[in-house]
This record gives sequence, C-alpha cells and structure tokens, in this order.
Amino acid sequence: MSEGYPTRRLRRLRYNPTLRAMLAGVRVRVEDLIAPVFVHEALRRRKEVPSMPGQYQRPVADAADYVAALAAKGVRAVLVFGIPKAKDASGSGAWDDEGIVQQGLRAMRAAAPQTLLIADACLCEYTDHGHCGPLVELPGGRMDVDNDGALAALARTAVSQARAGADIIAPSAMMDGQVWAIRRGLDAAGFERTAIMSYAVKFASALYGPFRDAAGSAPGFGDRRSYQMDPAAPKQILAEAKADLAEGADMLMVKPAAAYLDVISAVAHATDAPLAAYHVSGEFAMIRFAARSGALDERRAVMEITTSIKRAGADLVITYFAEQIADWLGEP
Repeated sequence: MSEGYPTRRLRRLRYNPTLRAMLAGVRVRVEDLIAPVFVHEALRRRKEVPSMPGQYQRPVADAADYVAALAAKGVRAVLVFGIPKAKDASGSGAWDDEGIVQQGLRAMRAAAPQTLLIADACLCEYTDHGHCGPLVELPGGRMDVDNDGALAALARTAVSQARAGADIIAPSAMMDGQVWAIRRGLDAAGFERTAIMSYAVKFASALYGPFRDAAGSAPGFGDRRSYQMDPAAPKQILAEAKADLAEGADMLMVKPAAAYLDVISAVAHATDAPLAAYHVSGEFAMIRFAARSGALDERRAVMEITTSIKRAGADLVITYFAEQIADWLGEP
C-alpha cells in the first residue's frame, strides 16, 4: 500500500445494511406523499390513461373508493382534478357547486373522512379553448389569457371547492395575483382556515403531456409560455415564490420535480414555508415505460428519484407512484 494512504475509509460506513439505514439522513415516508386523482364526469367506469399506464380517469364513486383505499395504505392526502362533461369560453364549470371536482370532494370526504383533500384550482380543464383563464384579443389579433379577468373566476372556484370540503386550495393557473384573489375570496366567504398551496414555481414544461391526456386540458391553440415560467430564467424563481407568500400562500410548490432539483433546493433555502414538489406525468411515464421495456428496475428508480426530491428540500412529494411507494414502505 502506498505511503500516505488515508486511514479514514468511508466504505466502513456502508458495509453493514443496518448501519447504512441508521445513517440515512433523508427518508421517504408515506406521510410525505400526495396522490393525484382524476375525476371524470362522463364516465361510468374507470378508464386507463394510455400515456400513463396504471393511472386512471375515474367516475365519482370509483374515485372515492380509490381515495379510501389509499388512506388504508397510509396515503392520506390527494390532489383532485376534474374533467367535466361540458366546457365553455369562461370555464364556468370550475365554480359550479355541482361541478365534477365538487362532487368528487363530497364523495371522497364521505369515504375517507380523515384524508386531506387538496383541490386544484384552474380553468384549463373547463374552458373550450384549453387555456387557464378567459381570453382577450391583443393588438395584431393575437389571443392571450386575460390575467386580471381570471382572478375573480379563480376566487369563485376556490370558494366553491372549499364549500364542497377541500382542506387546501392549490391554484395552478400561474396568473399574477391569483393567491391574493383566492385568499380574499376564501376569507370573505368564511373559509379563513382553508389553506393555499400555491403552484408558485411552475415551469412551461414538455413533461406535462400525459397529464393533458388525463385531464383533457391541452390548449386548443398556442401554448402557455406567456404565463408559465421559462426554464431558462432562473432569476424569476424566488421572485415568484416570495410574491405568492406575500399574497397569502401557506405552502409552495415546485413543478416539475426531478428535472428541477436545483430549483427545489433554491426555494427550500430561501423561504420558510412548507414546500411540495410535483413529480409530474412525463417523469412518471418515462420511468414506467422504461421499466416495462426492461431498461431499469422501477422500484429502485422510483425510490431513488423520490429520495432525491426530498434531499433537494421538498417536504412533500406529489407523485403518481404514491400507492406503489406506500406498498413498498409497508413491506416487512
């Protein structure tokens, strides 16, 4: 052995599996997980999403049963999305007290009383043009989302969702001032205790494609780059997060997650609010299809990536693998 070889050998901390487990500084717990749920008003039985194998659009009763089954496995927080029968230019189904998310929330509350119900508040699933607010014509004839025109609609949506039983409202439209408008609306309606988990740092990502299949929310024209964040503009990250906190957000979210670990870390270090990270549909699909082709071990890949999201600073992980992770963590 050459002279000067170090006497400190870090492999001594890795030989024994019990010691490895004792020294793990980052742990994924079932309590950290939030499962997305898609409730479809027109379905009578669940329907698998082709681009997300193992994920389903569900009628109300099936969605409620699924949430109860998740709770039995320890996953007691869900993020609820709705697909309505009909759409219009304003997205009025979003704030209909008999809308699909509202129906789903009531059924889930009855089936799983202790589950934390988080309602996604946006208009894209409900507008016939697929954008996240009403449209306005700009000079030159280009159409864009009317930011301030969307605020009242988002506030009405949040109040209706809270009335239906949502514990947390999660606004995802990326309109400037949306947290302020929703906080004012909730407080005026007597829902001061209803929290807001803001999609504060949500990027215009190619990784949302399978979600748009599941939620029927693809834009009918153009894209969402005028309101979702540019992945190449890092200086806006903390500005968005701090603006939402100043407007009254109780929790923040970074979306996507696995491709944006640096962003999760930056937000976690710069703010003191609880932080969620959304491991999005495209990230799910890449793992699922790669595993099905034999290219990788799904369980190891999922646990490694979920641990990385937590290591980067996320307190909570929104993941389509929530049920599988709960099963794995529950094994002796």
